[in-house]
This record gives sequence, C-alpha cells and structure tokens, in this order.
Amino acid sequence: MSVETVTSRVSQIEAMIAAAQSGAMSPTTSSTNFDSTLAQAQTAAAPIATTASLGAGDNAYSDLIQGAAAKYGIDPAVLKGLIKQESGFNPNAGSPAGAQGLTQLMPATASSLGVTDVHDPAQAIDGGAHYLKMQLDRFGGDYTKALAAYNAGPGAVQRFGGVPPYAETRNYVTKVLGYADAFRQQGGTTPAQAVTSTSTLPYSIT
Repeated sequence: MSVETVTSRVSQIEAMIAAAQSGAMSPTTSSTNFDSTLAQAQTAAAPIATTASLGAGDNAYSDLIQGAAAKYGIDPAVLKGLIKQESGFNPNAGSPAGAQGLTQLMPATASSLGVTDVHDPAQAIDGGAHYLKMQLDRFGGDYTKALAAYNAGPGAVQRFGGVPPYAETRNYVTKVLGYADAFRQQGGTTPAQAVTSTSTLPYSIT
C-alpha cells in the first residue's frame, strides 16, 4: 500500500469521525422548538405518560420519595418522575456507564453524597434528591435546567446556557416533567412549598 493511499485513507477516517461528532453534538431541534415541545408536554402530559402507563412500581417507595422531597425542599412529583425515567423503579437497575440504583447515581457522585449502597432504596432516593437539590440551587431553582444537569452534567448546562442540544437530554427533561405531571394527576404527592417561591418552573406544581 502506497503512502498516498494510506494518507488518503487516514483523511477519510478523520472526516468520518468529524462528521459523527458534529452529528452527535448538533441540535436535533431548535431551542424554540424544544421550548414549545416542553410546554406542550406540561399542558398535555398524557401523550408522554398516561396514568395507566406509570404502573404501580412507585407505590413501594412513595413514603421514601415524599420524605426525601420534604427533606431537601423539592417537588416530590418531579423526584418520582426522575426515578421512573432513570430506573423504572427497579432498585437493581444499572447502566453501561456505571450508574446504579433507583436514581442511577455514578459511583463518584454517590460517594460524594454519602451514599454507601446505591441499591438500598432509601439511600438511593435520598442521594438522588440531594443531587437534584444541588442542581436546583446551582441553576436558580429552574427544574428544566436542573434535570438537564442531572442527565448531562452541570458543566454542559453552563456551557450552553440552558438545556444542551443533545437529543437524549432533551428527551429526558421532557419525559421526567411529563411523568411528574401525570403523577400529580394520579395523586399521592404533595408539592414542596419550599420551592414554589424561588423556582422558575415551566409547569405548575399546585
């Protein structure tokens, strides 16, 4: 194989990598379209999550969710929606990236939050609620940005000045808030009064 052939092939590979990276990082929808989609999800949560589709998996953890939400002053419906999206209420859930438990905490994050057993529902829910509260404090009580930070990392949210243009993250935020609204309609969660005066929510928690 000639030097020219090798060089040409390397250039082709580099172009393919660049194109793939560009595609992964490029917005799949405009910010305006995402905001519109999110608003529609909050006013009509049924297309995303009907009461029937939520299942009964959360019932075993309702008291833990309500307690953790009250402890950190966050909306229990959002916490429940987060757990539904992260693990489907399976305490043994795990991801290829290494996230574990009901709230899918990474080992380093779990350790920093004092969680010693991510498969223990009480610890996992407390840790997830604590981490969500940290993101709410970081982003001025904005649940949309806080959830995006939970999924993509706070650095990405800061870098893009809002929800990053990642399809996975935008889908995550929309689904969690959709589940939260459906859980609210289903009943069984009491909004945390501590967040109502400081957060800039794109939906109602009443």
